[in-house]
Amino acid sequence: MTDKPAVLVTGGAQRIGAAFSRAFAEAGWHVVIHYRSSGDEAAALAGELPSAETMQANLAEDGAPDALARELAERLGDWRCLVNSAAIFEPDDVTGLDPEIFGKAMQVNARGPALLAQSYLAHARARAGRHVIQVTDQKLANPNPDFFSYTMSKHAADATIRMLAMGAARAEDRIYGLAPGAILASHDQSEDEAERSHLLNLRRRRTTPEDVAQAAVMLACGDLASGETLFVDSGQHLLSQPRDVIYLEREGGQ
Repeated sequence: MTDKPAVLVTGGAQRIGAAFSRAFAEAGWHVVIHYRSSGDEAAALAGELPSAETMQANLAEDGAPDALARELAERLGDWRCLVNSAAIFEPDDVTGLDPEIFGKAMQVNARGPALLAQSYLAHARARAGRHVIQVTDQKLANPNPDFFSYTMSKHAADATIRMLAMGAARAEDRIYGLAPGAILASHDQSEDEAERSHLLNLRRRRTTPEDVAQAAVMLACGDLASGETLFVDSGQHLLSQPRDVIYLEREGGQ
């Protein structure tokens, strides 16, 4: 059993999840890298970090979030943070919700994180208060009609933040939202398209995975008011964008 504070990062082997894993490791934490099917990537990343392990679970399956939380709570003496970053991002439209995409989005992006947070708060031990970070999206404040089911699922995840803070957390615990903007190439974007589309924010700069990951470490170590959401998006959420930046860039930007 490690003496370091521990963090579980869901989806922690790839993309923004891997950035979270690296940032916590650099800050001196023991990192539990959760994965569903990216076992090779998770093992490789864990091998790069000074104190890390991997855990496999399909958090969309009934009972899986609770089983994962209970197993870790049993053996981690200072499980100080849960970062719910695993997510799926698939397209459907405001005029045509896809029931299959909707079901997956709600299971992975909303239901799984809520159940895992509940079990974490019920069972985890920590020496300095426990922290839940629900990774949402700047679309909460800057909605558009694209990726309809995904956006609904992130609104559902956002609703859990204040409710968990009010009803499931102890006085020393903190429940936060972390809302990134466009960061990495997603859906069917090329890297060149991503480079251009991710400048569509107030600062005309590309928000980096490291920006968001460092914000997560700050939230996990800080004492801000519970139930709050931090936007890390170079001001994107302060705009009114009629479409996702993937399509705005293809239509000539704004």
